[in-house]
Amino acid sequence: MEATYFGANGWLLDWSGLRVLVDPWFRGPLVFPPGPWFFQGQLSQSLELPADLDLLLLTQGLDDHAHPETLALLPRSLPVVGSMAAAKKVQQLGFEQVTGLRPGEITVFGDLRIEATAGAPVPQVENGYLLRHPEASLYLEPHGYLSAEVAPEALDAVITPVVDLGLPVAGAFVRGQTVLPELVQRFSPRKVLASTTGGEVRFSGWLNRWLWQKGTLAEAQQAVGSAAQVIDPVPGQRYALGA
Repeated sequence: MEATYFGANGWLLDWSGLRVLVDPWFRGPLVFPPGPWFFQGQLSQSLELPADLDLLLLTQGLDDHAHPETLALLPRSLPVVGSMAAAKKVQQLGFEQVTGLRPGEITVFGDLRIEATAGAPVPQVENGYLLRHPEASLYLEPHGYLSAEVAPEALDAVITPVVDLGLPVAGAFVRGQTVLPELVQRFSPRKVLASTTGGEVRFSGWLNRWLWQKGTLAEAQQAVGSAAQVIDPVPGQRYALGA
């Protein structure tokens, strides 16, 4: 099983030909209301969509996870699994095979078992996922949230932010540094793939001036010690997971 990073929240997960695209942002700006003056993200260059996709997996319905201009590039026949907010969004865009999952619900796609877990409240609770496949299993959640209802089990990998991001007064809305030790204790992964804050993206706007970050990759590796390898993925590079 291989994982390829595209920056921000985007991944391609490939289980011997079962190719799952996660939270893609491949071209066009990312703008949060009320407009670019408030918050805008720009990619350094547009990315090419991976070929031969089998499934689109969306953790959230917000534009940095379900990016409208990127979703418009995908065939409407591509099956989609997502949070309830994400499912509603892609249905409005005309996608034909959409499965919305609430935390605790499960769906099966080929040999892949997808279990939704409670993710970030932004403001409604969105999804993380336990992805179990005979080749490799992993936990994926882009804001550093881990539900207490998720039972411990051994997984091959975890995809998570490893730093905290926040705003004055509001506090952290990405809690990667905070949750990382608990993730490693809960799942005993061999590899931790850092996500959410990577890639060649430029942010601007009023909100960006107030964002703070806590933690580094080196501190993340120090926090988990020899229990897991923390990887700062290079966009476009494939990483082998599993046995």
